[in-house]
Amino acid sequence: MDGVVTAEAPDAAACPACGEAAGPGARFCEACGAVLAPASTTPDGTAAPSTGPADAAADVARPAIPATPGDPGDPGATVAGAAAPQGARDGAPDAADAADTPCPACGGEIAPDGYCLECGARAPRERDHVERRAAEHVGGVSDVGVRRRRNEDALALGTAGDVAVLVVCDGVASAPDSDRASRAAAQAARDLLVGGLGAVEAPAPDAGAWSRLLVAAGHAADAAVRAAVDDAASREDPPSCTFVAALAGPTLLVAAWLGDSRVYWLPDAGPAEQLTEDDSLAAELVAGGMTREQAERSRDAHAITRWLGADAEDATARTVATRPAGPGWLLACSDGLWNYGSAPDVVAGLVRDAVDRLGPDPVALARDLVGWANARGGHDNVTVALARVAGPAGTDVAPGTTAEDDPGTVPTVRRRPAGSLAGGPRTAAPPTA
Repeated sequence: MDGVVTAEAPDAAACPACGEAAGPGARFCEACGAVLAPASTTPDGTAAPSTGPADAAADVARPAIPATPGDPGDPGATVAGAAAPQGARDGAPDAADAADTPCPACGGEIAPDGYCLECGARAPRERDHVERRAAEHVGGVSDVGVRRRRNEDALALGTAGDVAVLVVCDGVASAPDSDRASRAAAQAARDLLVGGLGAVEAPAPDAGAWSRLLVAAGHAADAAVRAAVDDAASREDPPSCTFVAALAGPTLLVAAWLGDSRVYWLPDAGPAEQLTEDDSLAAELVAGGMTREQAERSRDAHAITRWLGADAEDATARTVATRPAGPGWLLACSDGLWNYGSAPDVVAGLVRDAVDRLGPDPVALARDLVGWANARGGHDNVTVALARVAGPAGTDVAPGTTAEDDPGTVPTVRRRPAGSLAGGPRTAAPPTA
């Protein structure tokens, strides 16, 4: 399929279930909890590499993870299961809360580190699968995926009148505590956007005002990331994350971003469009003439050049605006989705197919897209947020109208920033190809 990026096959020396590298003498996979074949011993007493069968984890399959509730104070939360302990709400990364419940795979005892003492399976955390609904037309899902140990993505949704607010942040995998950073960033940005929209006084949606509000939300998210961990500023590799946020009204769509999380506009009629432009080495390769497919298969495809965090030189988000000619879907996502279907027409096809099968419920559609990515390998955390856009009522608006066409707006920026940030690019996720 054109535009689909296929992940590489796991290394032969990795976990036979998920492909994650296993340390010498490890009994269980740190990523998925699968049983690893016991290491044999060479005549000199050193451990030989494991050569266990490919189906070594057949009896410790990852249990189904139920939909989880959000923080009761979160206006974008939807209750989709039993109430979680206070410390686990909205995806607290600590697994200690699971220690008091039996292993869902075998009924054994869960150790404080979150793994079963009997079979080695990892107990599900509250943040492994999170569903949010801000309104009937606004919803999203965030999932740990198949291969990752914890979900470092974060999702926050809201509404203000008829305007939907979508925020997705993806924690940088190479920096510890980035799961905390992404959650703090997403919630801070969402809260500022919902509150700020109520204070915007204009006779009609104003692309300039919305753009300035989104830039302010990016700064608020950056401050939240820096405050999420007490010693962030003194760390050599402080917690950090990508940032993408979007405001969607019937007649105006505005998105802002840093990093490689994306926003797509998927109209019911007409071509789909990727509104954001990745801050990544892959994007620079495309700008240099490489095809999208080649760039996204490259070794450094997921090395980002802009991010939020204590070592970020510039946390000013770029913005883009467009006025829809008719109804459609605005979709924000982490790279866990577009890893497997990057081109806008591919994403649009997935959504249209899901609508045909499931109807227009945004949470059900997001859940279906997450499942699609996981079925193709789930190499990264997967987060999808959707807002149904009604489009202008009784008006004739030309497709592709941008912020430059509105007097007094902040112009859309489509060019790359000059140079990379000090310290070089960050890696948001390991390359998938």
